[in-house]
Amino acid sequence: MRTATTVEASGFGTWSGQADFVVEAEKLGLDVCWVAEAWGSDAPSALGFYAARTERMLLGSGIMQVGTRTPVALAQTAITLSNLSGGRFLLGLGPSGPQVMEGLHGVPFARPLARVRETVEIVRQAVAGGKISYAGSEFRIPLPGGDAVPMRLSLRAEHPVPLYLAALSPAMLELTGQVADGWLGTSFVPEGAAEAYFAPLRRGLAAAGRRRAGFDVCQGAEVAFAPDEEALGALVAGRKKELAFSLGGMGSASTNFYNRAYGRQGWAEVAAEVRQRWQAGDRDGAAALVTDEMVLATTLIGTEEMVRRRLRVWRDAGVDTVRMYPAGESLQARLDTLGRAIELVREVDGEA
Repeated sequence: MRTATTVEASGFGTWSGQADFVVEAEKLGLDVCWVAEAWGSDAPSALGFYAARTERMLLGSGIMQVGTRTPVALAQTAITLSNLSGGRFLLGLGPSGPQVMEGLHGVPFARPLARVRETVEIVRQAVAGGKISYAGSEFRIPLPGGDAVPMRLSLRAEHPVPLYLAALSPAMLELTGQVADGWLGTSFVPEGAAEAYFAPLRRGLAAAGRRRAGFDVCQGAEVAFAPDEEALGALVAGRKKELAFSLGGMGSASTNFYNRAYGRQGWAEVAAEVRQRWQAGDRDGAAALVTDEMVLATTLIGTEEMVRRRLRVWRDAGVDTVRMYPAGESLQARLDTLGRAIELVREVDGEA
């Protein structure tokens, strides 16, 4: 299994502190660093800066929202970052959700499946270097009704640009299997992953005549180590408010893909109740409904032996890249957590 993490450039105290974390993570042997943008700092600017400060580690956009940039602009960004980094760039895209797309960017969220599919097809066409011509339901290039003719980018891709999709719904997972090089996942319960996640991925792979080998399943979770049961209880309790936010506060009043994902993995009733309380403003009540089992099933939190056992379950479930969000109040604490987690992944991966 490969090791990865996700950062947001503005997400840890100071800009320089986050950059230092990325540089030191590479020294620890981390394989991939994904850079998020969500509703904070943009990803491409930080990726260019981190590319200049690192040498070996792969760098990916994790993710850029489809619909906030044109497909050709995404292709230009991907080629630029790939060429600047010497082929170390991974293009991570995702549909985001209605709150971010409509509430922040003012663009429609409707028909995300078609929008993602067409974006991927146009990006592939642009990266391939030919003239860009496309007639879909979401995008038409060149724009009809004028004198414009198809163009090609003057920029050429010097390296392959692997493309990953962030997906949670069965339909988007199936599309990911059809058209992407990898899947950026979250809200992952390995015990229920065969039906909730891998079944639609495999349907997509089969529909495209592709094999599972070579397709990267990149799954993420918080990692934190507890020295004893008391410390573990505190860690789990602290995570419940964050999970309640995912279940109740992410998305819009009518659409929450995280909530649906937990529902498909056995927690439909509690996920619905958490969302109801969160939406009603009862944040503490929502967090109180989240069980210890829900936290431990979807994170890498525990004693070192607990995390080691959990990593074996992830490996056996089919995870190829473990994307870890290391806990810690300081830069050094986060790096210490990440370093030990990388060692454990290597140990587990090396077991017969």
